[in-house]
Amino acid sequence: MPHRRPPPSRSVAVGTNPERTRSHNRRVVLETVRQHGLLGRSDIAALTRLTAQAVSNIVAELVEEGFLMEQGRRRTARGQPPMELAVNPDGGMTAGMEIATDHITTVLVDLRGQVREQRRVPLGDVMMEAVWRLAATELAQARAAAGLPKRLLGCGVVMPGPFEVEGMNSVGSSPLPGGAGQDAELRLTEALGTPVTIENDATAAAVGEHLHGLGRNLRHFCQIYFGTGLGLGVIVAGQPYRGAFGNAGEIGHIPVVRDGLACACGQRGCLERYASIHALTETLRAAGIANAGPDAIKRLHAQGHPALLRWIAVAAGLLAPVVAMLENLFDPETVILGGGMPDDVIDALIAAMAPLPISVANRPGRAIARVQRGATGRLTAALGAAALPLLDTMTPKLDRVAVFQDDCTAPAA
Repeated sequence: MPHRRPPPSRSVAVGTNPERTRSHNRRVVLETVRQHGLLGRSDIAALTRLTAQAVSNIVAELVEEGFLMEQGRRRTARGQPPMELAVNPDGGMTAGMEIATDHITTVLVDLRGQVREQRRVPLGDVMMEAVWRLAATELAQARAAAGLPKRLLGCGVVMPGPFEVEGMNSVGSSPLPGGAGQDAELRLTEALGTPVTIENDATAAAVGEHLHGLGRNLRHFCQIYFGTGLGLGVIVAGQPYRGAFGNAGEIGHIPVVRDGLACACGQRGCLERYASIHALTETLRAAGIANAGPDAIKRLHAQGHPALLRWIAVAAGLLAPVVAMLENLFDPETVILGGGMPDDVIDALIAAMAPLPISVANRPGRAIARVQRGATGRLTAALGAAALPLLDTMTPKLDRVAVFQDDCTAPAA
């Protein structure tokens, strides 16, 4: 029997008062101030349900450490006006790095989530050792820019997956030649001189869209990501869904054409052999257009090149039922398309998918489109990567996030 849709929910980061949970409470306080802007200590206590003394102690630590800063006293009609606090944008930064098969993108993001520096360089030598050296150089040069905080909290690195999958012969613990059997996270930590967290590129892209793009006001969405191949990032209740081994969302390796084109994963007819940037460049190469990058693809689309239009028709025809499948599996608020594909081509793909197959997303009075183009463009994976150490520093762990219905009262502390 179908259920009525529940009322919209809101997530509340909840603190705990025992001293042993102090590190969690610090994250709760930081995240609360980051989300709400200027807050007094009593405001923080009310939102987090921590005691006034616990908030006072934690705030004093965070101000002393430079994560929070006092912004002056709020004007009030009576009584002692409270001192307002804000996240200090110069209190530190995180780095995000996307290592693709042909380029490295690096961004530096401050504690408020603002991009302070970005770089993108082509990747010539894809052997692991050469990539690590180039990554270290890029991070050093990005940090050398003027006016940046000196404190680096860590670096998130995204690479195409899947990771450690037997039988998928193009991938392993690292997608780079020479990386088999090596701990890529450890090697990168040594090379970059800062703690490194590695993530699947599509999952990181969804995190980037969630923090910086269309997903800011969404708690449940799927993102189809045009990266090295074709991946899927899933945000559930405001948190990325990674799966048991970090490989959730490998939709590019779902067979969609029986006895179709051979895929590097060892199968035939995989979706990314038809609906990916690589598939598009193959189509254009067959039409006599070699080495077509994003700018060239955008020009070809503006010119209405027949090979590009044929590819859009084929890709849209295969993506449309995948969108309906994702809707039936995850019941998202929307499905977002983004990544390295030019915006105009993504818009054309979305238009060519119409009419979408019927799914659970067919609801009367729907206020948001079933499929949309992302807002963070080619930076989305790197932005998501930068969020990984930021989330570890500032965002409470999932098992301590309470979700309440808007028409309910939160339980007392």
